[in-house]
Amino acid sequence: MGRRFCVIEQTRWHGKDLLTKLRPVKTADPPVCYLFDNGSLHAASIQSLRRIAGWLRSRLPGVEVRAVSLLHSSLVEPGEIDGRRAELLEPALEAALKNGENDFVLLPLFFGPSAAVTGYLPERLRALQKKFPPLRARLAHGLVDPGAPADTRVAAILADGVRRAAARAGWKRPKVVLVDHGSPQRSVTAVRDFLGGQVRQLLADKAAAVAVASMELRPGAEFAFGAPLLADLLRSDAFGGGEVVVALQFLSPGRHAGPQGDIAGICAAAMRARPELRTVTTGLVGEDERLADVLADRYRETAAAAK
Repeated sequence: MGRRFCVIEQTRWHGKDLLTKLRPVKTADPPVCYLFDNGSLHAASIQSLRRIAGWLRSRLPGVEVRAVSLLHSSLVEPGEIDGRRAELLEPALEAALKNGENDFVLLPLFFGPSAAVTGYLPERLRALQKKFPPLRARLAHGLVDPGAPADTRVAAILADGVRRAAARAGWKRPKVVLVDHGSPQRSVTAVRDFLGGQVRQLLADKAAAVAVASMELRPGAEFAFGAPLLADLLRSDAFGGGEVVVALQFLSPGRHAGPQGDIAGICAAAMRARPELRTVTTGLVGEDERLADVLADRYRETAAAAK
């Protein structure tokens, strides 16, 4: 089954300046890669993005890899992030276009089709293309593709994290909960459920049970597809006692998945409510360098699709 891409591009333009006083366009071969996340006000999240970009550069020799965010990150003081202010994707693209570049692969550091990727970003690209008609920007697939069940690489990172967390705790066969942020979009939740199925298969007899949960959900029956909430599951008869590894389907540290973040608070509250419950959490997916192998493939397939 072929992969699908959101393609926003126009035939390459070579020649004189247009009304916007562009420099003559340089045909980039290979396309510049913009690795982007949603953005964060936490310095650790920006540093994580930059570290992943470094891993990606080592796998894409000759490709210019630039780490940017959609929103927020430029507000973090440079002194907190090695003296370099974080860049946002839209102004970074505009600066590149003014410098004569016009061929880009936009590589989302997202598990699935978040609204930021499928709604906000295409809208901003259309606005940018009105100002810069030579813009050729191809949007790569997210990290997880439910249409490619044989690709278990992200699930393997999660499963290995469970094994390490259980080993540190001295547990032989714990229960496992795969938790994501929670989304109002069925397609994003479907990615979590797909990963949960893959993790269940990879752990096989190493886990007593594997379930999925959301950190938070919007109120209303129309969003019930994301249930259960992690807080509810950890208080249930099925998971509210014994040893539970909470597998974090999060990429970078921040207010949700950091050491003192929301997930840690939810687990602590559940253990207070259920004294027989013991929980540990895994590391973050973005801490595993194997993630860069998936990203490199997403870049290559997207760059090749338009040749």
